[in-house]
Amino acid sequence: MRETLLGGLKVRLVGGSDGHGGGTGPVVMLLHGFGAPGDDLVPLAEVIDAPATTRWLFPEAPLSLNMGYGDSRAWWIIDFARIQADREAGRIRDLSVEIPQGLALARERLLVFLKELPRQLSIDYKKTIIGGFSQGAMLTCDALLHTDYPFAGLVQLSGNLLAQAVWGSLMQKRNGLPVFQSHGIQDDILPYIGAERLRDALIQSGLAVEWHSFRGGHEIPESVLRRLSTFIMKALKR
Repeated sequence: MRETLLGGLKVRLVGGSDGHGGGTGPVVMLLHGFGAPGDDLVPLAEVIDAPATTRWLFPEAPLSLNMGYGDSRAWWIIDFARIQADREAGRIRDLSVEIPQGLALARERLLVFLKELPRQLSIDYKKTIIGGFSQGAMLTCDALLHTDYPFAGLVQLSGNLLAQAVWGSLMQKRNGLPVFQSHGIQDDILPYIGAERLRDALIQSGLAVEWHSFRGGHEIPESVLRRLSTFIMKALKR
């Protein structure tokens, strides 16, 4: 693994021709979720099948949190007090009507990263899959909808529909894009219904969604990893 600064973000690179992200192979770029360390998703490169010489990029969120353990990071700040209040009241929060404070800045940072990346790394966006887990999934969906980069696919692991008033009008321009989406039925962090709303909105806009629900919580189980391997192999060999 190699750690470096690319496009203003700290990035961990693995795979490629040298095991450290070298070469000109296809790219899988995954963003971690809220409260996780920057290397949280790096182990996925060892358990997900991908074409030979595939390079794995794991950008680290720029915001450091003081959560009392390890290096916890975030793409934008979450109102945990509100989440806890909703839980205690038995309310299922509808994130589709919300535009989180900090989302616009997080998007701008990621768009700058995507713009600068080809100047520092040999990358063809037609051979690049972008996505993430939880908050990282939602940010990559938002950024993808605000760009015209010809990505090979989008990965949404335990994400939700945000900012439907904005996203809904942008989705159609991504007609035909392969999307892998998974969500746990018992997820108590991001509601299952929010993932279903995202799935339905993407499908109605013409994106090719591969949907996988599983009996579990806010996680990435082995069954999802197997199916994700198949998705990545197919998307990067198109």
